[in-house]
Amino acid sequence: MPTDQGDLTTEQVLMRDIPWETYMTTKLISGTGLQLLRRYDKKPENYKAQLLDDDGPAYIRVFVSILRDIFKEETVEYVLALIDEMLTANPKRARLFHDKSLAEEDTYEPFLRLLWKGNWFIQEKSCKILSLIVSGRSKSQDGATANGAKKDITTIDDVLKGLVDWLCAQLKKPSHASRGIPTAINCLATLLKEPIVRSSFVQADGVKFLVPLITPASSQQSIQLLYETCLCVWLLSYYEPAVEYLATSRSLPRLIDVVKGTTKEKVVRVVILTLRNLLNKGAFGAQMVNLEVPQIIQNLKAQAWSDEDLLEALNQLEEGLKINIKKLSSYDKYYQEVILGRLDWAPMHKDPIFWKENITHFEEHDFKVLRILLTILDTSSDPRTLAVACYDLSQFIQYHPAGRIIVTDLKAKDRVMKLMNHENAEVTKNALLCIQRLFLGAKYASFLQA
Repeated sequence: MPTDQGDLTTEQVLMRDIPWETYMTTKLISGTGLQLLRRYDKKPENYKAQLLDDDGPAYIRVFVSILRDIFKEETVEYVLALIDEMLTANPKRARLFHDKSLAEEDTYEPFLRLLWKGNWFIQEKSCKILSLIVSGRSKSQDGATANGAKKDITTIDDVLKGLVDWLCAQLKKPSHASRGIPTAINCLATLLKEPIVRSSFVQADGVKFLVPLITPASSQQSIQLLYETCLCVWLLSYYEPAVEYLATSRSLPRLIDVVKGTTKEKVVRVVILTLRNLLNKGAFGAQMVNLEVPQIIQNLKAQAWSDEDLLEALNQLEEGLKINIKKLSSYDKYYQEVILGRLDWAPMHKDPIFWKENITHFEEHDFKVLRILLTILDTSSDPRTLAVACYDLSQFIQYHPAGRIIVTDLKAKDRVMKLMNHENAEVTKNALLCIQRLFLGAKYASFLQA
């Protein structure tokens, strides 16, 4: 058997022989508990299934009491493996934990405690089992306590918060090098259906751990992780505070890179459904236009997909983007281009009407757009972007009555002067134009342009 407990399997653990009689002798399990265990343990699957159908809650009571009262690692692992086996064979058996006859039992507490105190096998199984139990409850049970009236019984809110804390801890610093993050994402993909989990996850700053995982994948294992990560993002796209975080992260370009770089239908579907949800929220629609999502949709629609939900979502996203394109004013499009930090010679840059009609917009938020243009001059390595940024600064100087003063106050001169020695001719030409307008003013701008 492997020495690393993290690499144990349920099958390996179930090969052990547990001395149940000894536990009864020391009063750690009751006589009835021992009878039930003898009847159940080491029996064929179909026989155990019948026992669970006939008297399921009684077996749950015995399993939970052992996890509550016995701390020997091998025994804890064994009982978790029994429960894991039972739920894997039929996930609907999670309902047994919520039977009325267990109202006085704190069925959640042992699993919640073991999340933090056990080895990896114990942590992983406790997480999986807790997630299934939570998902299997009737929502009408939510209230003061998890499944009973006692005030000291663990509440469902305690359970969900405890799970979220553990899952975030795994995403931040996994307990198991290769399985910590996939296990956490797998559970989140189930639990984020719960509104309270979405809220707790955002409050715990968990969304930031998802964004780096949105990246094109190749191996089967990494494709599954990517799919479940995107599933988490899709579930979060229904929750406004999460959407606000996604808007300030690089999640949208990453989602688009994924959809461009994968042919796995389930991954494409969940990303497209996410984009459809985000389309009309904040600036997402405008960003999608700038990131060429309409063209990507055209390419996707040309492929042979069998999933009708995906085809419908592609059509809805396409129609939504058409409406967004019509709504976007020329300044909105310009603003989005600047925000994304990649500029090109779109017609608006050289259109006198655009600058005359929109020049006052450049004053908004303490000249935010101008400040971003100056940051681009400092940070961008793309010659086209640098050339257009210089040109736009020169346009502002020409069309704003106080353009020279404002650009000078923002300390643009030195930044632009540096670019006059740039290796790219397009950059040097537009840097020179900007400096000329800065020194000579708008009066000579038309002459210089000629």
